[in-house]
Amino acid sequence: MQILRLILSILLPPLGVFLTVGIGLHFWLNIVLTLLGYIPGVVHAAYIIGTNK
Repeated sequence: MQILRLILSILLPPLGVFLTVGIGLHFWLNIVLTLLGYIPGVVHAAYIIGTNK
């Protein structure tokens, strides 16, 4: 399941974060980062998915 979340986070970073932690601070932060730049959103999503088990 974690591999699927990582793939989804490359395509749409907020979706990967949502599937990992739900709607919360990290989800909204990821939306802002993705709007500011695609790469920061992907990096943040990968970090969140990698640190949550």
